[in-house]
Amino acid sequence: MILIAIILGCVIGALIGINLPMISYTYSGYLAIAIIAALDSVFGGITSTLKKNFDLKIFVSGFFGNAILAMLLTYLGQKLNVDIYLAAIVVFVGRMFNNLGIIRRYYIEKWSFNKEKKEEKEN
Repeated sequence: MILIAIILGCVIGALIGINLPMISYTYSGYLAIAIIAALDSVFGGITSTLKKNFDLKIFVSGFFGNAILAMLLTYLGQKLNVDIYLAAIVVFVGRMFNNLGIIRRYYIEKWSFNKEKKEEKEN
């Protein structure tokens, strides 16, 4: 179900992206940091699904909360003329790599277990 929602969201996003005009340079920084924050939430949602403790309320609040906080940090940084958004990027990308590592290990262990099980059946 989650996989279908992710694929559907990607397709809708691609179709909207093709048909909308370009984002102006003024707002591109906000959009970039919001996308990174949203991707962090998506990877976290996939990880929690694999761990069987996914909660939709936590996912949705984290998805929008992280994106809004990241955009506010970007805005504050622009007003102070300091690149505060870099801190958000480091944190979100670090968490994305951590979650991706968990997802990767889960599927490698699952694949190895299935392979061993198949070999045991053959013997």
